[in-house]
Amino acid sequence: MVKPRFAYLLLKEHPYGREMLRQILSEDFIPSIIITENSEIADEEREKFLTRIDGNPIAPTISEQLSELKEHGIDVPHIEVSIHNSEEVMPHIRNIPLDLIVFGGTRIIRGEILDYPIDGVINSHPGLLPECRGSASPAWSVYHDIPIGSSTHFCDNGIDTGELLIRREVEVKRGMTYEDLCYETLVLAGVLMKEALMAYQEERWGDMRRPQGKSKFPTFRNAPEEILQEVYEKLKQETYAHYVD
Repeated sequence: MVKPRFAYLLLKEHPYGREMLRQILSEDFIPSIIITENSEIADEEREKFLTRIDGNPIAPTISEQLSELKEHGIDVPHIEVSIHNSEEVMPHIRNIPLDLIVFGGTRIIRGEILDYPIDGVINSHPGLLPECRGSASPAWSVYHDIPIGSSTHFCDNGIDTGELLIRREVEVKRGMTYEDLCYETLVLAGVLMKEALMAYQEERWGDMRRPQGKSKFPTFRNAPEEILQEVYEKLKQETYAHYVD
């Protein structure tokens, strides 16, 4: 059983990507290269997620995690680009034999990048697929009474539409805040990516991958303030439909 060779892409110091890297490194899945997008979008998305998980712990920075690897004699190349598109990313990976590309919190990426690795590009989404595609999944899940969870899936040219590998619900308990739910889905997304890589190593993907099916809901955009206020109130009043206690 051989570990996959993969590139890891994330927005600069995104808490989502930091947690996912911590999870996959815990099982010795070492990226062949890490490619960080350093851009205004990266800054906006990082601050947005930091607000969403306010009050919860954050994984060490990418630099700190790579420094720890270096102390053990493992030097992972870390490249910064201004945008994760084929023009900027492909020159850094074209000569690296990659089984996979792993997305650790990126913007929507299409094109040649998706076709390059032998066995595909995978992403972990902080929502249950296909029910909750797009942005701000915990908010829309509470608002529409959709179960909350995370999903690991293949990436295609749609938005969160590729074949599924794993999906799992979060146990939502009374008293949990919106920030708690965002944090739980963030951590679970990292855990599911780790489990997906373990399954790849064990050659189990053939039994796991499956079409998502359709959703009655649209692909969601960021939740506006009026929606967030309804979500806060629903959690405060404990009227969300999927509590476990």
